[in-house]
Amino acid sequence: MAAHPVSPNTVLANALTSAEDVLAPRIHSARPERITFGVGTQINGAPHIGTSLVQALTFAAAVRTRDRYGLPVAVVFGALDNAPYEITDDPSTGHRYQRAYAQAIGEQGVGAQVDELYRPLFEALSEATGVAYRVETYSDQQRGEDYRRTWLRLLSRIDACRWWLAPSTGVPHVRVPCLETDCGWAEKYAERTRVVIEGRDYARVHAHCLHHGPYSEIIAPRHGGYLDLATLYRNLVKELALSADSRTLHVMVKGGDWVFGSQLVDGALQAAGLTQGQLPARLFCPQIVTDTGAKLSKSSIREGHSPLPDGAEPWMLDTRLWSGSLAEYTERLLALTEVLFSDPRHFFRSYSAAELSRVMTTAGSGTPV
Repeated sequence: MAAHPVSPNTVLANALTSAEDVLAPRIHSARPERITFGVGTQINGAPHIGTSLVQALTFAAAVRTRDRYGLPVAVVFGALDNAPYEITDDPSTGHRYQRAYAQAIGEQGVGAQVDELYRPLFEALSEATGVAYRVETYSDQQRGEDYRRTWLRLLSRIDACRWWLAPSTGVPHVRVPCLETDCGWAEKYAERTRVVIEGRDYARVHAHCLHHGPYSEIIAPRHGGYLDLATLYRNLVKELALSADSRTLHVMVKGGDWVFGSQLVDGALQAAGLTQGQLPARLFCPQIVTDTGAKLSKSSIREGHSPLPDGAEPWMLDTRLWSGSLAEYTERLLALTEVLFSDPRHFFRSYSAAELSRVMTTAGSGTPV
């Protein structure tokens, strides 16, 4: 069999010569001085092949864009340490509570997790491509003045955004974990959380702790409680803050499962006041799916909701189980990115775990792509 996949044509692929052409409208209109490619993931365990693939494609996209436009590029890895570490129910109310990695294992623990599970591949990809990167945890992001000030300014327009951020309830989730010693629990769905604007530059969040009852925290630009926002809300605030940087084009690189969610984020961005031309540039990467068409999910397989699909191997759910060296794994990933970028038809589609494994194994073997 040939190394390259057999990919059908699509409307998008038919409109492009190269996959990175989807970024051309924003590059030509914004005329940036530099381009930053942002890729994030929850640090809730060892990465699977889908995570590694998106990360490798981020570096490959940066190289192709740099070479094509002659602009300096960089990669930012968003390590989402606000991912749930443990979840429990309050027996008296039935409300769900969560404690995130940031609160459960602390800053040093998060740093150690990133260094062990994610940084080695980033170092290898950076060295192989010549593209610099930096790590930004969500904890770093939420304590930044630009992020917090953007959230505070957004509060006056939240009514215009709220149905985009939470279409089922109209209540976007804000979590401020309890700051009592060794606590850090917060209501997952923020049922009893209220945000009160108390001044131009600060707000007070009233919440209820699983163990300590009612409490409140001030959120101000340079101090205050830990500001944890639900996924769509978090992306809205981050991208609003980045939109103020006119010299840098920020490209959001995401897995294909984000296509539908980004429609809501873009609606919220426009409701908050951005024009179409100010929306962030996005690059959606191929999604790895099972034989049913569902996203390959390590949690679903681990919890017994679905079996390991035919053609998939254990290392695809935990990349630490790859039989070769990190250098070999990086080489295979980058060879795979060459195949996927060789034709838009190969890029803008999904792959079964078995097909991705086959292409990854044969990519770079000399077979024409």
